[in-house]
Amino acid sequence: MRYEVTAIGDAGWWLASHVGRMSYDEWEATVPAVLKGDAVWRVQAFRLASYLARCAAEDAGELAQDSRFAGQLGQLCRAAASIGANIAEGYARLSAADRVRFYEYALGSTTECKSWYLSLTTAIGDETLTPRLELLASITRLLLTMIKSGRTRPRPLPRPN
Repeated sequence: MRYEVTAIGDAGWWLASHVGRMSYDEWEATVPAVLKGDAVWRVQAFRLASYLARCAAEDAGELAQDSRFAGQLGQLCRAAASIGANIAEGYARLSAADRVRFYEYALGSTTECKSWYLSLTTAIGDETLTPRLELLASITRLLLTMIKSGRTRPRPLPRPN
């Protein structure tokens, strides 16, 4: 199996994914411009979590015909989608405590997603599992930084025009 390595964002996080699956750059090109103009798009953890949700849906689609995995696949997709949703909801909160709480929910969903991927190892194989766990590790690192930062210094409120 060949791999393509794609740099994600300015911070230099790396993700290895199969050739034939949508890379981060290919996925990002499909994101509507209106979303890219939203303030939450600047949050790298949100972008990576949104890409992960797409990957999880793609992975689930490949296994959907096997009824043995139906419950796990649904849980995987819900957990993956929850990461980005909680980051977005937390980002919109004005209080640091509220922001941190939603980032912690996202962190919990990240951990849950790792567990669901591990439970599907025999079905998806290491060539899919490894890049997904690497992506989840990057999201985890970013969320931990966001949580720590939110606890130590509140984000300044935007100035009115």
